[in-house]
Amino acid sequence: MKKGISRFTLILFIIGFMLAVQYNSIQSPEERDTRDIWEIRKELTTEATYHSELLTRIREAQQLAAQYETESAERPERLVEQTIGQMREEIGLDPYTGPGVVLTVNPSAEAIAFGFTINPLSPELLVRFVNEMNRFQAKAIEIDGKRLIYSSAIRDINGRTTVNTLPIASAPFEIKIATDSLETTERMIAQIRASGLADDFYIENYELAIAEPVSELTLVGYDQPVAVTHLTEWKEGN
Repeated sequence: MKKGISRFTLILFIIGFMLAVQYNSIQSPEERDTRDIWEIRKELTTEATYHSELLTRIREAQQLAAQYETESAERPERLVEQTIGQMREEIGLDPYTGPGVVLTVNPSAEAIAFGFTINPLSPELLVRFVNEMNRFQAKAIEIDGKRLIYSSAIRDINGRTTVNTLPIASAPFEIKIATDSLETTERMIAQIRASGLADDFYIENYELAIAEPVSELTLVGYDQPVAVTHLTEWKEGN
C-alpha cells in the first residue's frame, strides 16, 4: 500500500514539475519579438509581394511550356524567334516600353546660390541607388541614356562617374525607371520618398526631382557588345 502511494506521489510530482516548466516557458520566453505591429505588417506585405511575383513568373513559365507543346510541331521557327525576342527584352538588349517614372538629377539650389563646387555624382551613390531600385522591383533602368543590364558597371574613370564605361553628363540628367505596372510605379515612388535617397543626393549637392508616373515610358536598349564568358557559338556539323 505504501509503495503504491509513493509511486502515485512521484508521478504527481513529475507531472507538476513538467507543468511548472511549461508555464514558465510561456510566461518568460527566451527571445522576445520587439517589433511593433507596423513593422510586422510591413514585413508581411513585402513577403506577399515576393510571393505574388514568384507566382507570376511560374504562370509565365507554365504558359510558355504549354505554348511549346501546342505550337512546336506546327511553327517551331516562329516560336523560337518569339522566345529569343522575349529574352532580348528581358535582358535589356532591346528597347522596353511600359509603366514607369522619370527622375531628374539637378544641382541643388543651395549649392548654386552659395557657389559651392559641384563634383561629379559619386559611383557609390549611384550603385546604391540602382540597388534600391532593384529592391523596389524596377524592371528596367536607364541612366543618362545608358541602359543597365546584368553586366553593366558603374565606376569612377579618371575622376568621372561612368555607366557601361561611358561618362554620365553633368547635371541635370535623367534616370528612367520602368516597372511591370502603374501600381508598382506608384509604390516605388512612395518608397523612394521614404527611403532617404533624396537626402543622400542632397549631401552631394544634388536634388532628385521625381516626375509623375506614366503608363508608357520607353527605355533604350543596350547598344554595346555583350561579353559572353562561358558560352560558345554552336556551328552546324559540330
